[in-house]
Amino acid sequence: MAAMNTLKSLRNPLLVMVHDLVWIPLAVWLAFWLRFNLESIPVEFIRPLQLMVLISLPVHALTFWFFGLYRGIWRFASIPDLMRIVKAVVFATLISFVVMFVLQRLEGLPRSVLVLFPALLTIGLATPRLFYRWFKDRNLNIYTLARKRALLVGAGQAGELLVRDLLKSGPYEPVGFLDDSIRRQGQEIHGVRVIGTLAELGPTIDRLGIEVVLLSLPSASHQLIQQVVKQCQTHAVPCRTLPSVADLADGKVEVSRLRKVQIEDLLGRETVELDQSGIHELLAGRVVLVTGAGGSIGSELCRQVLRYNPTDLILLDHGEFNLYTIDKELAALNPADKPGLHAVLGDIRDEPRMRWLFEHFRPDVVFNAAAYKHVPLVEDNPAEGVKTNVLGTCQIADLAVEFGVKKFLQVSTDKAVNPTNVMGTTKRCAEIYCQNLNLRSETTAFVTTRFGNVLGSAGSVVPLFRSQIEAGGPITVTHPDITRYFMTIPEAVSLILQAATMGCGGEIFVLDMGEPVKIVDLAEQMIRLTGLEPGRDIEIKFTGLRPGEKLYEELFHESETLQPTSHPKILLSGSREVDWQEIQQVLVNLRQACGARDVQSLYQELRVLVPEFVSAPAPESCEKAVSSKIS
Repeated sequence: MAAMNTLKSLRNPLLVMVHDLVWIPLAVWLAFWLRFNLESIPVEFIRPLQLMVLISLPVHALTFWFFGLYRGIWRFASIPDLMRIVKAVVFATLISFVVMFVLQRLEGLPRSVLVLFPALLTIGLATPRLFYRWFKDRNLNIYTLARKRALLVGAGQAGELLVRDLLKSGPYEPVGFLDDSIRRQGQEIHGVRVIGTLAELGPTIDRLGIEVVLLSLPSASHQLIQQVVKQCQTHAVPCRTLPSVADLADGKVEVSRLRKVQIEDLLGRETVELDQSGIHELLAGRVVLVTGAGGSIGSELCRQVLRYNPTDLILLDHGEFNLYTIDKELAALNPADKPGLHAVLGDIRDEPRMRWLFEHFRPDVVFNAAAYKHVPLVEDNPAEGVKTNVLGTCQIADLAVEFGVKKFLQVSTDKAVNPTNVMGTTKRCAEIYCQNLNLRSETTAFVTTRFGNVLGSAGSVVPLFRSQIEAGGPITVTHPDITRYFMTIPEAVSLILQAATMGCGGEIFVLDMGEPVKIVDLAEQMIRLTGLEPGRDIEIKFTGLRPGEKLYEELFHESETLQPTSHPKILLSGSREVDWQEIQQVLVNLRQACGARDVQSLYQELRVLVPEFVSAPAPESCEKAVSSKIS
């Protein structure tokens, strides 16, 4: 403890100065002692030694202060500090020798001392500083708990930065690297050796008693992450990973950024290549409106749109807290000379409020992400779903035409294909309306994007499963064979922006969702990522399909012809033209049915526009049940 207190006291500049001044006479004595082969210094050389000490002390003290030796902090001693020491010692030594030459022509002063003294003094000043930093970096405190033995996967730049930070502090002790590069085998990074390839992960864990595996590959594919996680689970060792390249945009690789592997890491796909110049041309210098800005997709749209420097970004949402959250987040990222942010509370169903918004801001580009998306809730409240997803969208679209919006991007869903629920049907109605309105607009291009589930969204099963696991289970899955397409929110939004640049008007772009995932497999993976075992630690309970829910989703209708586009992850679906007068009449009937809470009429009118809508002929919705009790 006394040693630790002494080390802490070195933070005081006065004590550091005393340390340095003590080294001056010590270096002089050592220089003479070495000159005489570690034997006694002859009596005739004692006076020159004393004179050298008397002259060197004040000269070096002033020089050390002048060169800023006491501005540095020992905890962070580095090459610049070493260079300051060298310059100060050389400068002060030259002055000292000049003074001694003037006083006594250097009589009695061995010439070898002229070289030995500055060298020994430099070593004496630099070594304690560097040792102190090494000591703190290794955190050699006997009172701290033992660190876990860590194996790093990936000996690239991120691995180098991570192991450097690990050696300074943290709960992990790096014992080796694994890397598939042949040329790196046997090499060392900051004293930590590359001991094998990724294929040797399992045996290495057992052989070296590894307690945690650290994945230091921000650009790792989800296949590689799956491979590492599977090996770690087999050997009952936790796995930690660095965030993705996108999340490490600032380039900082630190121990604090290590996190648990998440289901998004296993289901994520390769980085999407975007037409940055096209997106920039669409958004830069424009007024952009995002409806549903507080939602999962809407908030990410706002984050990504902001990067392309629109003149103004309008955030519209009817939820106060969600709007406040995204507004504060973007304001923190947005310098004073960047786009104007405008948080607008309002509902797309409110015609006076929406008219004021368009009149006041005159948006050039509109991303309509506002919608009710939760299938069971909309099934229980069909009138509200219709009012927002159909009537609200149509109202926003009409205002876009009236006020000369250049491009209108409608965010849709795979549930709009062969819908078996009200939510999907309302989204299909919105698609049909925007496509047909595009034929009648000379100024506004309407483009629709359709995709499946996004990981981590408010209505996704992922946060539900996480909360159920934290509660100790059970995890509820509707059916053992149910499958869904999944995409990360940033990837979905990136493709939405890409589709917006590609569309000329009237298109429905279908995002490539990859392969569908069985929900029960997803649940099992999430359980294992927490270190638990499905069926033993966490039960999976099957509850049965909910009203309007399908076993699998489709991305396009059988009558729609999909065509490739210039982007490999975006397909173009054919459109269906509907009689405009018929659409208008359906909208009138839907408004009346919503006002009367007439669920039967709502379903009938929805089937006029979407004849493929399949559902029970008399759904027992919340609204229908309440109206029955009142009557």
